[in-house]
Amino acid sequence: MLLYKEENRLIIADGKSQVWIEPWGENSLRVRMTAEAKMDENNWALTEKVPDCKAEIVFTEIDVTDPWYKSEEYARYHQNGTQAAITNGRITAKVNHEGWISFYNQKGELLTEEYWRNRNRINRYCVPLRIDARELKPIQGSSDYTLTARFEAFDNEKIFGMGQYQEKNLNKKGALLELAHRNSQASIPFMVSNRGYGFLWNNPAIGTAAFGANKTEWHAISTKKLDYFITAGDTPADIERQYSQVTGRSPMMPEYGMGYWQCKLRYRTQEELLNVAREHKRRGLPMDAIVIDFFHWTRQGDFKFEPRDWPDPENMVKELKELGIETVVSVWPTIDEQSENYGKMAELGYLVNADRGNQNHMTWMGNTVFFDATHPGAQKFVWERCKENYYKLGIRCFWLDEAEPEYGPYDFDNYRYYAGTALQCTNTYPVGYAKGFYEGLKAEGEKDILSLVRCAWAGSQKYGVLTWSGDIYSSFRSMREQLQAGLNMGMAGIPWWTSDIGGFLGGDITNTKFQELLLRWFAWGAFCPVFRMHGERSPWYEREQEFINGVRQLTSGQDNEVWSFGEDNYKILKKFLFIREALRPYIRDCMKETSESGAPVMRPMFYDFPEDMNCWEKEDQYMFGPDLIVAPVMEEGVTKRCVYLPAGVKWTDANTKKVYEGGQTVVVPAPLDIIPVMIRENKTYDIYK
Repeated sequence: MLLYKEENRLIIADGKSQVWIEPWGENSLRVRMTAEAKMDENNWALTEKVPDCKAEIVFTEIDVTDPWYKSEEYARYHQNGTQAAITNGRITAKVNHEGWISFYNQKGELLTEEYWRNRNRINRYCVPLRIDARELKPIQGSSDYTLTARFEAFDNEKIFGMGQYQEKNLNKKGALLELAHRNSQASIPFMVSNRGYGFLWNNPAIGTAAFGANKTEWHAISTKKLDYFITAGDTPADIERQYSQVTGRSPMMPEYGMGYWQCKLRYRTQEELLNVAREHKRRGLPMDAIVIDFFHWTRQGDFKFEPRDWPDPENMVKELKELGIETVVSVWPTIDEQSENYGKMAELGYLVNADRGNQNHMTWMGNTVFFDATHPGAQKFVWERCKENYYKLGIRCFWLDEAEPEYGPYDFDNYRYYAGTALQCTNTYPVGYAKGFYEGLKAEGEKDILSLVRCAWAGSQKYGVLTWSGDIYSSFRSMREQLQAGLNMGMAGIPWWTSDIGGFLGGDITNTKFQELLLRWFAWGAFCPVFRMHGERSPWYEREQEFINGVRQLTSGQDNEVWSFGEDNYKILKKFLFIREALRPYIRDCMKETSESGAPVMRPMFYDFPEDMNCWEKEDQYMFGPDLIVAPVMEEGVTKRCVYLPAGVKWTDANTKKVYEGGQTVVVPAPLDIIPVMIRENKTYDIYK
């Protein structure tokens, strides 16, 4: 093993393998390893130009008394007795004489270190398990590798981020996470540790992350290299700022994104949609966006309105604009084999390939193939179709659905992209999908760009991505799971997030239990980054199967407007519409902070109060911006709610106006028309008038 410096980089060389450690942004390092003659050049999520950072690299000779280090046996395996350290601001990586890496902050405190259990010796300690911290194992007969990277586990470490998983725990310590996208699952491999560091697994390959009690282990089934980014910060805010500096930040959210979005599965006709918008405004209710969901098109992959039910979309968009409502249109990445674009896209190589079997990827409402969102030409082609058939009608916001993409089945080993095999790069699919629309809109001179996207990966945020949590079930359990999903998406660097208010699947609008759930979810939605109603809403309308030009038309669920659930419930829903509207100046300030520093809009309690150890334990309440604690009611039949108030600050109950000292848990009223909100001292927000 050799240690040496090459320009601004520390290199560990061992046979054919090399490890590069170099500064990568403020207080941060990037670590890469290859077993090839040349390092793979993909930067994946680390695309942003960062300030040049001059690393301090120091070499020292080992000083030990154990005669082992002076023996012929040691010399046979080690060409020198050198150790090294590379420092960039607040972070230092130390490499011992056997090549093991440990990371420290500016105080000399250990952040994390590699996990080695082999026959090498440190301080007279010998372990014969032969487990290395870094393994690139060749896949026989190919130029690819299976990768495993191992790090030591630490008692009481807490881990946050990693994207969106449908389970209950905010703290991911102890979790085994699939590094793959699915409907309602977005794998974003950036984590923040309470030990004072952030870690990006800069690899879009299918794999797993295991945060065990005995070790942390990252695994990729097929890849070209090891690549990760690690950053040190005194606070979670420091870590998020440094991470977003190298992966990109969300732009400033458009004004319409901060208000209320109306949506359902689905508005079937132009007139139905317009009538809802007109009624909303007739009642004097705020609405900033209305969504035209899927199957408004001729065929999947045509990217245009079906003319029978949508005869004059240009004037429809114009009328909505006059009402102050943005039109949002659903786009799917599926290309039907009968689509007018299928042949040309196939000829140009713009479709995802299958290595074996049938080329079709999804057979729902047609035989379809996904377009290849990793292909720059395919990105441009799809945008040009949407520009011609939507943008020129006045539509500026797109709902990019099926962005995982939702393979049926998820046989990742069968698909191949322009950028490589799905096993190696499929997790970047939603990035390319959003990038095509972002760059297309930007080229047209648009500045306030937002796309509603069902999935994301590291770096998606810089393309104006608003991620929502997919086709979730209508239940209090699901609602609780969405809270941790939204908070972890924010900590993973995706600050624009929302869920389907009321859940997507199974909500019967005539059922009083569902109505209670909807009221609680709607109140919570008013304190999410984006406030959006959606759902399929059963019981479904009973219609005969309907076809237009041989294309099956999807029917629709029941009504999903705020006046659809009874007069008493309408009064409560209406109340929260105006609460959201009153919060608009505050939300605008939060969005500005996000665009400037990468700060999540909704974030765990510890983000703003890292010194209060109790805040690291709270998973059922959160900060909405720096001034508001929000404690959603996520159980049936509840009328009171416990809320923890961080120490060192006084807090005012927005409902009762009672003032409390921080550092205690209080019980506050939570009737159906109240979501507990606590306001930081010296701040005034008239939430409950």
